[in-house]
Amino acid sequence: MATRLKQRIAHAITDEIDQKVRQTVEGILDDVKKRGDAALRELSQKFDNWSPKSFRLSKADIDAILAKVPAGTIADIRFAQAQIRNFAEHQRAAIKDIEVETLPGVKLGHKNIPVESVGCYVPGGRYPMVASAHMSIVTARTAGVSRIVACTPPNQGEPHAETIAAMALGTESIKAVDMLCGPGNAYVAEAKRQLFGRVGIDLFAGPTEILVVADDSADVEMIATDLLGQAEHGPTSPAICITTSKKIAEALPAEIERQLKVLPTADVAGVAWRDYGEILLVDSREEAVKEADRVAAEHVEILAQNPRWFLDRMRNYGALFLGPETNVSYGDKVIGTNHTLPTLGAARYTGGLWVGKFLKTCTYQEITPEASVTVGEYCSRLCAIERFWGHKEQADLRLRRYGGQEVGLGAKAKAAAAR
Repeated sequence: MATRLKQRIAHAITDEIDQKVRQTVEGILDDVKKRGDAALRELSQKFDNWSPKSFRLSKADIDAILAKVPAGTIADIRFAQAQIRNFAEHQRAAIKDIEVETLPGVKLGHKNIPVESVGCYVPGGRYPMVASAHMSIVTARTAGVSRIVACTPPNQGEPHAETIAAMALGTESIKAVDMLCGPGNAYVAEAKRQLFGRVGIDLFAGPTEILVVADDSADVEMIATDLLGQAEHGPTSPAICITTSKKIAEALPAEIERQLKVLPTADVAGVAWRDYGEILLVDSREEAVKEADRVAAEHVEILAQNPRWFLDRMRNYGALFLGPETNVSYGDKVIGTNHTLPTLGAARYTGGLWVGKFLKTCTYQEITPEASVTVGEYCSRLCAIERFWGHKEQADLRLRRYGGQEVGLGAKAKAAAAR
């Protein structure tokens, strides 16, 4: 009962915050729509104490910032980008254009066309998310996006050097884009929600989530470390353990408290664990799969024997991490899979950011005159069932033109004129 009450209170507080966020974002978007650059400059000064001559960094600006970044950091950034690009290239190669003859003389196909322009937001604030630049910009480039605009908030009055280093793949002049992508705080998520339709988005993102599925073979220190490693993202980040082991379930709370005493981000992670942490004890790994699919978490670690057993059976997750050797941090930063993933149960119906998100799969058709008659006869009858007479006439015109059939409105008009 206490847990349910705590959740109801948390949801009520969240609803109030959501309303304030929504109203704030509505005001900002309306202001920018009405006043353009003047509004942008005032808002930047107000929120970030940042009002440079130009918001677009010049090549000289970027070079000067890059010069501040240690060579070792540049090498690490290049390594991470290489891994992400490599996996994205394999994903892109798996997406094929097709053209098939479905009936004699009927050719149908689809082409995978990159979105022309994308705006990539790279978060700043307490955690300058260097890796987010890799995930959005590198993936968009690999997909074939021709124009990429990258934006990041200033850090203590100036751009964060490592973030700019990661983004220094080049941008074009800043004008309206066709799609927005990248994670961010509640205001960023709400802005994407309100702009969706005017532009495309990658996905709606809430607080980051982690779910660990563990059995008796799991290491309780590792479970706690990995849960807190994601809980540090924010005070509303869920951290959940589903386990078939009573021993693990009983030992985990104390181990988490022990680690919180030394974790530098305990002020955030501790609140997240207190308010959104859960330990679920289940009877079997089959029940663990059922519960994990119900939660549909953003990140799911399998710290259990035969982790591929879960790979074969689980359906709802943003990304799966199989075995103790890997972890969410690898996926977040460097290994090559994308870290922009579905949250808030969205893993039930979508995956995360990948090259396919930047591609439009567009169909086309081409048929012979003979095939037009064959298809047209079916189409004419089906349109009549639906009383779509204009649609029917499209088919009937082809039947007259290519099949010599005196049917449809055109035939009736011709007969009337003859009388």
